[in-house]
Amino acid sequence: MDLDPGLGALRPLGGFFVLRTSLDVPRAGTALARAYADGDPLDLRVRHVARVLRTGEDRVAASVAQQGLAARLWSVTLGCAALYGSVPDLDPELLHWDPGAAAPDDLWLGEVRARRADPGTVADVVLHGHLEPLAGALGRRHRVAHGLLWGNAGSALVAAARQLDGWARAHGRSDAAARARDLTARLLAHPLLAGTGTLTGTAFRRRSCCLYYRVPGGGLCGDCCLTRPPRSSPHAPSG
Repeated sequence: MDLDPGLGALRPLGGFFVLRTSLDVPRAGTALARAYADGDPLDLRVRHVARVLRTGEDRVAASVAQQGLAARLWSVTLGCAALYGSVPDLDPELLHWDPGAAAPDDLWLGEVRARRADPGTVADVVLHGHLEPLAGALGRRHRVAHGLLWGNAGSALVAAARQLDGWARAHGRSDAAARARDLTARLLAHPLLAGTGTLTGTAFRRRSCCLYYRVPGGGLCGDCCLTRPPRSSPHAPSG
């Protein structure tokens, strides 16, 4: 099934999977390539997330912001792989982002160009094209440990796959569910994600903590390596 210019097959999956394209009226934003290169849009996003979460810790806001963007990238890519059998080229020069928007992170793609949905190509599109430069920029500007950020990436991948699996099963699309599960397992074996956690069925137990428990009123995520939040510690675990 070829990619259509509006990526219409993603719409029934819900807002986190939908990607605006050149057929939509683009909103204000910036190319993600620029965000990774100069970092100012990333700083804007981190400040926005910090205000929403009411946290004064930059690295906590940076972790949550990175995980949100990773979830969007994985959702779009996995959804297309499962439903179309190909993925859009999410070239950071073509993929635009509104860092001041409310979640889910607002993205739009300037041109829909199909690529293969094999694990190597998907890794090039998401891991090397986005999550690697994103981790580098956040690590430099907000002192977030790379182990934590790659744990976030693995967690976001599995969460997207789990949601897609549930939708596919509910709508009689066992073929799409199988493609999503297989691709997820293969991506988790990639050197950048290997060791970030253990996948059992659709359940994931990560080996790092995203620091969400440090948000006022926050707690532990379902896949956290911790069993209870630390009672008092001047330094949160960094992954």
